[in-house]
Amino acid sequence: MPATLTAWLRPDRLYVLFKYVVFTLLTINLWFFFWEDHNAIPTLFPEGVNAANFIEAYSATIDTLAWLVLLWLFELETAIIPDDKLRGGLKWLLLSVRTLCYLFIVSAFFGYLAGWQQISAVVPFAVADPCSLIGTNMSYIFDLDEYLPIDASVCLALQGEPLVRVVGTDLIGTEWAQLEASRLALVDVINAFAWLLVVALLEVEVLLQLAGRLGPRLLWSLKWAKAGLYATLFAAAVYWGVKGDFIDFWDAFLWLVAFVFIELNIFQWHAETEEEKTRMPDRAAI
Repeated sequence: MPATLTAWLRPDRLYVLFKYVVFTLLTINLWFFFWEDHNAIPTLFPEGVNAANFIEAYSATIDTLAWLVLLWLFELETAIIPDDKLRGGLKWLLLSVRTLCYLFIVSAFFGYLAGWQQISAVVPFAVADPCSLIGTNMSYIFDLDEYLPIDASVCLALQGEPLVRVVGTDLIGTEWAQLEASRLALVDVINAFAWLLVVALLEVEVLLQLAGRLGPRLLWSLKWAKAGLYATLFAAAVYWGVKGDFIDFWDAFLWLVAFVFIELNIFQWHAETEEEKTRMPDRAAI
């Protein structure tokens, strides 16, 4: 076997390769969320997107982009940049970019919240013949962020069904379809909030580690606190998988794997720091 290939098959190289493959797949997912947001705009925002509703309209895209930048910042701080370099101008640059990401992430969270409130605000919709809606601006709820025009096959399926209309839109659906879309939107809100708490705890870990104050007991306490949040995020991924929303399930799974790598980075970083401390000469004895 060539020496170059043997070097790449080392466990540490394969670990890094797998990690960056996951990061790349998450980057590819950004396109899918943009496409979903873009396709939902004509139905949810019939008057168009402006500065006031831009974040709400593209909440998933903005959220994913900010998270990608934040993921790489965590990777830089916990695995790539040496501790002695995380000072001065570089430290403030990373802090500034990270703060900007958090502003977008929090804004996206409120976008998810607004989206859930919008899809949940419905009124009864009565029409003698759903087929009379063919060719109009009306769309029907197929799935969350997936709204399709009414055609012959759809209007037949809607015959005799109790219908509702999302307030302020040309979107209708059966009561069951609207309830399912509302539940999916609520899971989006819960998922986004759980991730906010995860990164808040990660920030605490990084700051304490840089300050040399992340002891073993505190490290494990933070890990257990995050374990409950990761369980919530895993439950959200399973829910999306059961409901057949593959993109959301796949994306949630990849994000969990990506942050497992960040957690491992912090464990290794902490272990290396502790090892360096044990190697330092006892100054009191000098």
